[in-house]
Amino acid sequence: MPQPSRTEPSQLTILHLVQPVDGGVPRVVTDLVRAHTAAGVRAVVACPADGELAGLAGAAGAEVHHWSAARAPGARLPLEVLSAARIVRRSHPDLVHAHSAKAGLVARLAVRGRVPTVFQPHAWSFHAVTGRAARAALAWERYGTRWSTRTLCVSESERLDGERAGIAARWAVIRNGVDLTRFAPGNRDGDGDGDDRTGGTGGPDSTDPVTGGDEDTRAALPLLPPLPAGTPLAVCVGRLCRQKGQDVLLDAWPRVRGHVPGATLVLVGDGPDRARLARTAPPGVIFAGAVADTVPFLRAADVVVLPSRWEGMALAPLEAMACARPVVVTDVSGARESLPPGHDAHSLVPPDDAPALAAAVTALFRDAPLRTALGGQARAHVRVTGDAERTAAAVLGLYQDLLLPPQPLTRKSATR
Repeated sequence: MPQPSRTEPSQLTILHLVQPVDGGVPRVVTDLVRAHTAAGVRAVVACPADGELAGLAGAAGAEVHHWSAARAPGARLPLEVLSAARIVRRSHPDLVHAHSAKAGLVARLAVRGRVPTVFQPHAWSFHAVTGRAARAALAWERYGTRWSTRTLCVSESERLDGERAGIAARWAVIRNGVDLTRFAPGNRDGDGDGDDRTGGTGGPDSTDPVTGGDEDTRAALPLLPPLPAGTPLAVCVGRLCRQKGQDVLLDAWPRVRGHVPGATLVLVGDGPDRARLARTAPPGVIFAGAVADTVPFLRAADVVVLPSRWEGMALAPLEAMACARPVVVTDVSGARESLPPGHDAHSLVPPDDAPALAAAVTALFRDAPLRTALGGQARAHVRVTGDAERTAAAVLGLYQDLLLPPQPLTRKSATR
């Protein structure tokens, strides 16, 4: 059941229609809800009840409506559109913000331009499928853009990808951000309060006193068996699915261990490919499953790896860098834009290239001073470019720019 409305007659109301409800998208939506609610916005979130988002959004201050919707289009699509249209009528939003391909499909069919609509793809749907399905997804995005007041991309490369695919959208680009208080170095690496020991004012050449994975944090991780002290540790955080490319990382892992004996890989997350990946996993791989808090795993890592096949701008590398950890990522949308200047040579590899991935991880395992330098520079870079508060403020500014005449946040703010 939806929570009681807390709106004032002149209060700006934003309806977020969201599917998927696990992984990075819920974190983005929750950060927006928290910041916008604090600014006086009435945030309404419509999403399936079977994931983490409903609880997170409610705790962040949203009015939550349960919207039953599968992750992919199917026979129930007309019912999903009707249900979304009813939620729109009940919540009376000033603007609808649809997150990811499925919600973008449903929202635009339900609203059809009658309410200003922001569509945020969070990576393009036509990359997730092949053949006829990919052609259908691309055809829809080309057609459906007529009902998007803005198409909001999280990186310039994601926007260019859509443009090259023939999507004639009215574009906006606002980069992803992360909570710099939560994602911060541990006590051994820094003061742990979200500020660097340099005072947080350093540029990309500043470094934190990072010495590698935090052994105290490792000792508290729910891993069986416990890791011996000094174990070279890589961590990959992400949904276990084709997009995130963990199969490529598993292919690379024997090469890594051939050069770095005892190297251990921890896969944090769950997903449809877990059983298949577990069957083919080489020695030295641990499946941690889904966890409520990834921060201890990031702090415990010597290197954080995300071998994605496609993205918009992945959150996991930003979160790792905020924890002052060096990363290895694939050269997909958003990757180059998320890295500090000069890190491409150490941190960026082609997608679907297991030998290159193994070489990059091995090089970082073997060079502790380089890891220290890259981790500190990464933390300083994310503080400047990847703050979730600045991202939320930019998104709120986009909402207000699209509303004519501009809508006040609250009745009180309108009279000041």
